[in-house]
Amino acid sequence: MTTTAPQTPVALTIAGSDSSGGAGIQADLKTFAALGVYGASAITALTAQNTTGLTAIHVVPPAVVRAQIEVVFDDLDVKAVKIGMVAGRATAEVIADALARRPQAKIVLDPIMVATSGARLLELDAVDALRARLIPQAALLTPNLPEAAALLDEPLAGSAAAIEAQGRRLLALGARAVLIKGGHGQGSESVDYLVGESGSLALAAPRMMTQNTHGTGCSLSSAIAAGLAKGEALEVAVRSAKAWISAAIAAADRFTVGHGHGPIHHFHRYY
Repeated sequence: MTTTAPQTPVALTIAGSDSSGGAGIQADLKTFAALGVYGASAITALTAQNTTGLTAIHVVPPAVVRAQIEVVFDDLDVKAVKIGMVAGRATAEVIADALARRPQAKIVLDPIMVATSGARLLELDAVDALRARLIPQAALLTPNLPEAAALLDEPLAGSAAAIEAQGRRLLALGARAVLIKGGHGQGSESVDYLVGESGSLALAAPRMMTQNTHGTGCSLSSAIAAGLAKGEALEVAVRSAKAWISAAIAAADRFTVGHGHGPIHHFHRYY
């Protein structure tokens, strides 16, 4: 008697490559692996960076980005997609076109605009394409506080009420839900706000005192995508990802990597 193996959950990351391995595609694939999901990738840009900063960006031709996405979907049963660095308008357009034909995959959009070092990772003319083409396809949009303000052309939100209000205005751009990340906030807790059509939810975790936070945003959005790929409901996936990323940050000081903002510990459950 032949038995059929259970379907392996598959997630695709569409993002830039981090040569130091702490963020971008590398962090996404580590996250997928740590959470039991098979990861595929479509690289939008090559960056020369390490824990102290970013020195160069080479944008992959949009036609090649499209080809990467198409061949993955043609062969693999992709259940969720994480979108990170899209670099430019043309790349955002081809990603939107490719994914519009694959509505079965749930999309987590992390609107990466600026690196931790301050280097711009999204061309200014790409912001409109992000708003008009990619956000409406997203099951979840995951900006941090500065990104939420930039997407709305508004000042940085300074209170819980202001953050939730920005979340509702981002929701109006077409995403099914918005998670505004609180890592750039102040206080003893890092509070993320999940805003959806039915209301909002504050998710708090202790703020960790470590400089090893490189790739935190990339990894959180990837962890949510991993949960969605496994069939979890959105709120369950967000809560699970929040708990996992908090533990990964708490374990980050087990590493001594680089001379700046080191990586989090993606595999803290295993070693």
